[in-house]
Amino acid sequence: MLIDIAVNLTNRRFRDDTDAVVDAAVAAGVEAMIAVGTDVRHSERARDLARRRPGVVFATAGVHPHDAKDAGPEAMDALRALASDPDVVAIGECGLDHARDYSPRDVQAEVFAEQIELAIELRKPLYLHEREAHRAFVDLLGPQRARLQDAVLHCFTGTLDEAKAYLDLGLHLGVTGWICDERRGQGLREVVRHIPLDRLLLETDAPFLPPRDMKPRAPKNRNEPRFLPHIAHAVADCMGVHADDLFAATTANARRVFGLPPTAR
Repeated sequence: MLIDIAVNLTNRRFRDDTDAVVDAAVAAGVEAMIAVGTDVRHSERARDLARRRPGVVFATAGVHPHDAKDAGPEAMDALRALASDPDVVAIGECGLDHARDYSPRDVQAEVFAEQIELAIELRKPLYLHEREAHRAFVDLLGPQRARLQDAVLHCFTGTLDEAKAYLDLGLHLGVTGWICDERRGQGLREVVRHIPLDRLLLETDAPFLPPRDMKPRAPKNRNEPRFLPHIAHAVADCMGVHADDLFAATTANARRVFGLPPTAR
C-alpha cells in the first residue's frame, strides 16, 4: 500500500468525479492521500473532502506563494481554525516561487513567514513549495527549522546540492512523476539516489505531472492518484531498491510525518 502526499483534489479537473478518482486510487493500492490546500477557500474544500472520506483523504491548510497577494489579514486566523480539525494534517502549501512571481516576492516571504510561525504555534508539520528560490527559501526557513515539528518539501525537482541542503535542514522530500519524464527528469533520476529512504515521500501532484513513460498515457493528460504505483516503481528502479521496501518505507514516513493512523482505511 502507498500514501500519496499531494493530490490537488479541489482542482476543477476533478470536479465531476472526485469520489470515483479516490475509489480508483484505493483499488490501485493507494490507501490514503493528502488533499492540498492552496488558499483559504481550497483549504476549506480539502477539509470537507477529508471529512467526507475519513481515513482515506486528509487535508492541508495553507496559502501557496502564487496566492500570497490575495491573502488578507484574516487568512492566518482562518487557517488556524481549519488546522484545529484532526483531518488537517499540515500547514501549507506554502513557500516561495521565484519562477513565476505571481505574487510579489516580498509578499510571498511575509506570508511564508506567517505560516512558519503558525506551524510552530500549532505543532503541525509544514508543507512546503520552492521554485527557483533556494537561497531565499533556506534563509527564511533555516533559522526556524529547530522550532518546527517537521517539514516536507513537496514536488522536489532541484539539484543534488539543493537536495543535500534540504536534507541537512531535516526536511523530507516528495518525489513526483517528474522522474518519469525523459526530457526533464534525468537530473532528478540522479539526485533521488542520494535521498535516504527514511526521508523520502511519494506523490502524484495530480492532476498535474502525469507520468510521461506510462503506457497507455493518462486519459485526457490528467494525472490521478491511482498512478502512484507507477511512479513508485520508477523511483525504486532509480534508487536500486526493491519496490516492496520503497513502498513500506515511504508509507511509514508519511504516517510518521503527518501523524496518520497506523492503517489509513
